[in-house]
Amino acid sequence: MRREEKMKTSIPLALLLAAALAAPLAGGEAATAAGAPKLPYVYTNWKQFTVADGLPNDHIFAVKVDGPRVWVGTEDGLALIAKPTGKVVKVWREKDGLPFKVVTAIDVDPKTGDVWLGLFGGGLARLSGGRFDHWHQLNSGLVNDVVYGVAVENDNVWAATTAGASRLNTVTGEWTVFTEKNAPMEEIWNYAANYDGKDKVYLAVWGSGVLEYNIKTGRWKEYLDPDGEMEIDLYRDDGINHVIVTGASPAEGVVWISSYFGGSRYDGRHWRGYAQQEGGLPSDFLNNIKGRSAQEALFCSDKGLGIITDAPNEDATWVAYTRDPETGRGRAKVTIGGKVVENVDMPAGVPHSFMISVDVDGNDIWVGTSKGLGWGIGDGYYPGTRERPLYAYGQGVPGPAGPPPDPRKAPAKAGR
Repeated sequence: MRREEKMKTSIPLALLLAAALAAPLAGGEAATAAGAPKLPYVYTNWKQFTVADGLPNDHIFAVKVDGPRVWVGTEDGLALIAKPTGKVVKVWREKDGLPFKVVTAIDVDPKTGDVWLGLFGGGLARLSGGRFDHWHQLNSGLVNDVVYGVAVENDNVWAATTAGASRLNTVTGEWTVFTEKNAPMEEIWNYAANYDGKDKVYLAVWGSGVLEYNIKTGRWKEYLDPDGEMEIDLYRDDGINHVIVTGASPAEGVVWISSYFGGSRYDGRHWRGYAQQEGGLPSDFLNNIKGRSAQEALFCSDKGLGIITDAPNEDATWVAYTRDPETGRGRAKVTIGGKVVENVDMPAGVPHSFMISVDVDGNDIWVGTSKGLGWGIGDGYYPGTRERPLYAYGQGVPGPAGPPPDPRKAPAKAGR
């Protein structure tokens, strides 16, 4: 399981609304202040799932959307949520045939509907036709039983493990193992595997950066931090921020990267690095990443969910989602170019600020945290930024802007 260290902060973010946006708008109408920036979409409608709602455990390691189904991997079992009802409809534990209780990764084969599971100490499993098949070190070519990531690529399934990566051809049954012996891995601890849907597979490796595998040629390409510094990102935008990489998510020809020291974006020619001190990211310690498009990505950090909406703009727009630990209410902070322009308070938001996994579901998002699963319902979602009313602080609905009240005087507690 990923370490839950706390990263140091160096530059505090502003807490009040920008002066240009602070004046009340007449009648609460959707007026736009002169020179005011365009704003991103903010998720204000959240549904939370915990053990009280039927999950087998509140520690969520993986979430995968599969049409009307949402698969959830937890510390004590697998769960299935039916979106039409918004209910947990089935749970699998070891007593129900699940080969190992801790489910750390999930992917779904688009051709067969088979659900592939990475197990934290139990190897690789497949749920097909209502039954589980199980592969581990003693009965297969799986290089290690601690599996952090799973990716379905055509007829192959990739497993990212703590001792390299293994690839299973589901048609022939042939296994291929990638370690430092046949791949550019300075370290062999693989955190994640992702397929771009075309011709490349990306591995996120602890201490070895990002490895790109070309399916057609069978060749590897490595992306490392060129400055070679372990403690800081010495030269901005020269490559990935750091070689301890936790995720690599391709989207529309761009690769989004998460690491222990910030995030990165690569479009095939140009790099762009993201750090907390610039504003936007809740923390530099990133557990995971999901690319939504070439302009938008969702960063899972130990202090909140950070969504960049208009990359690669120099003055990037971010929305950071957190949970107030005292009131249980949801918080969303919008920043542009590192300056806070909007604060949104919600009765309920993300279940916890320690983010572990995330998936995109059309207009919606699903967020796995250390204490529950959050479903952000994207009614009226739009990509990028546009003119819209400011949110009235404390209401979670569009309205006049104003200085934020004392959160301890907020209405009744919500969330868990």
